[in-house]
Amino acid sequence: MPLTRRRFMGALALGAGAALSGIGRAWAKSIEQLVLSEEEWRERLTPERFRILREEGTERPYSSPLNDETRDGTYHCAGCDLALFESATKYDSGTGWPSFYDVIEGRVGTKTDYKLIFPRTEYHCARCEGHQGHVFKDGPEPTGLRYCNNGLALTFKPAAEAS
Repeated sequence: MPLTRRRFMGALALGAGAALSGIGRAWAKSIEQLVLSEEEWRERLTPERFRILREEGTERPYSSPLNDETRDGTYHCAGCDLALFESATKYDSGTGWPSFYDVIEGRVGTKTDYKLIFPRTEYHCARCEGHQGHVFKDGPEPTGLRYCNNGLALTFKPAAEAS
C-alpha cells in the first residue's frame, strides 16, 4: 500500500520515541511536495528503486557502491533529487548500508515501523515521501544517531560538480 501524505502525517503524530519524535517534523511547512501517480513513479524509477522508495523495500547489505564513496558532496533522494545528507556526516557503521549521523535539517520525516514486530523509526524524503531507511540510537557523536540508508534510494553529487 503506498504511503499517502495523510498516513505519513498520522504516523508522525504518533511519535517515534522521545529522542526521535521531533526529527523531520519541520519539513511539512518548508518543502514543496512532489506528488506523482504510481504509473508516473514507475516510469521515473528503475524497478528496484521503485521497490525501495515507493514500497518501503530494503536492498541487500554491502550491495551499494555508495558504501565506499568518500568524496565531499551531498547525497540526494533518488526519487526527487532533494539533498538529504552532507558527506561530512557519513561514516562506516559496519552494517553494509550507507550511514549518516545527521540529516540536512527539515529534509526527512519519520514514522514508526512495526514490520519486524519491534518498533523502528523509519524515515522518508520530505519532498516525495520516498522511503530511505531507518534511524537508530547507536550512532556516533555529536547526535548519537545512525541514519541507515538504502544506497539505491540515494544519488551522490560531488562537491566539485555541485556548483
